[in-house]
Amino acid sequence: MLTLRRSQDRGYADHGWLKSFHSFSFAGYHDPAHMGWGNLRVINEDRIAPGTGFGKHGHRDMEIISYVLSGELAHQDSLGNVEAIPPGDVQRMSAGTGVVHSEFNHAEGETTHFLQIWIEPNATGIAPGYEQKTIPAERKRGRLCLLASPAAAPGAVTLHADAAVYAGLFDGSETAELALDPARKACVHLVRGSIEVNGQAIGPGDAALLENESRIVLAHGAGAEVLVFDLAA
Repeated sequence: MLTLRRSQDRGYADHGWLKSFHSFSFAGYHDPAHMGWGNLRVINEDRIAPGTGFGKHGHRDMEIISYVLSGELAHQDSLGNVEAIPPGDVQRMSAGTGVVHSEFNHAEGETTHFLQIWIEPNATGIAPGYEQKTIPAERKRGRLCLLASPAAAPGAVTLHADAAVYAGLFDGSETAELALDPARKACVHLVRGSIEVNGQAIGPGDAALLENESRIVLAHGAGAEVLVFDLAA
């Protein structure tokens, strides 16, 4: 079964310095029908104005992924990490027993556009951790490239969660297929462009939510960048 979650149906918040679309219930946006999907709890599409950002705030017991689309995200945390996250990098922060961090856009005249993703961990109370990897565009061209996984994999960050995350870039005749366990759930989130998921057309910000399916087929992309999540049910 494939259910479409259209971009225009997401929650939206405009804080002036931050404009954010919420695929699932978050902060002031509450929709009992969209509290998450499997163990995927949050996909926020955020745009941070120049010279602004999220001040110091805390998290616990959550796997948090940042995927920057344009601009740059400046990250600082209580673990001692001070990092710049450019487009093409994937960052994983395990909140565990507790971490405090901040995220800012220090670029002059340029909006930082990124996805903030939360996945529920398979165990609470773990030690906090941080990891960041660069994923070259050529690794994503015409294929699904592993970004994050519970098992250590070359070029991917390691999640303390029963989930795998892939990214791909597709144009024209480029296609990809991913086998699924029908007992699990999956989500295809289109970052930009257009593409077909199992024959269903989606546009920027749209998602395809899958359950009881044995595969994902991506085809007919036009400037498409997608994230694919293989999730615990």
